[in-house]
Amino acid sequence: MLAEIVWTVSPEIINLQLGPLHIRLAWYGLLFVSGFVVGYNVIQWVFRREQKPIEDVDTLTLYMITSTVVGMRLGHVLFYDPAYYAQHLIEVFQIWKGGYASHGAVISIMIAIWLYTRSRPQQPFLWMIDRIAMVTAFAAICIRVGNFFNQEMIGTPTNVAWAVVFTLRDSVPRHPAQLYEALCYALTFGVLLYLYRKQGERTPHGQLLGIFFIMVFGARFAVEFVKKNQVEFEDALLLNMGQILSIPLILLGAYLLIRSRRLAS
Repeated sequence: MLAEIVWTVSPEIINLQLGPLHIRLAWYGLLFVSGFVVGYNVIQWVFRREQKPIEDVDTLTLYMITSTVVGMRLGHVLFYDPAYYAQHLIEVFQIWKGGYASHGAVISIMIAIWLYTRSRPQQPFLWMIDRIAMVTAFAAICIRVGNFFNQEMIGTPTNVAWAVVFTLRDSVPRHPAQLYEALCYALTFGVLLYLYRKQGERTPHGQLLGIFFIMVFGARFAVEFVKKNQVEFEDALLLNMGQILSIPLILLGAYLLIRSRRLAS
């Protein structure tokens, strides 16, 4: 039986005050940016493979970055603490204080891709968002590892051999829920990449997005059982907010997957 892992790594890589200049680099920020960098290169590879205008990747990346940041923040504000932010509107814009929700990012990314594809008939919505699902799965890995370094989104107390003590929070051994999700998202990315490499432009529209929704939000639903609730009102619910918001996306994923199989037959 292994002793619990005591996690003492600082969320900050660099934190220097040089006169009036404050230099700060955090693991979360580095991993967040890394997700977009890798995603940018994957989408470039996709566009070259399918002979789409490579210059469109820069525009698409701008849509993705903006929608991700805005959606993650508004998702937290609207789904988890609307009453507080209604009284503190200025804090909605203080994104450096934290408070993000992946479900909000999914909604905003879908809206952004719809806007992007409206003027690009050769890149239809489902074609584009299938490919975006691959890079979003990779970005999700980076975000959850960033949450681990930040010692946030922590799990419930446990005595399993791989329990982690997040010293910035307390001295209680807990499930490393962030890493559970990261591993599930890594599996999702691997499955999506394998299917795309195998099928290429023959990939049925909606297939990759359907698998993404089922695997990512199925994992999210399951892991929430060993994750500490984010806000107090969730303690009174049978399912927490993350699980409630995941259910319609899992069902949508099942519909898209069934639909894509019918189109392929």
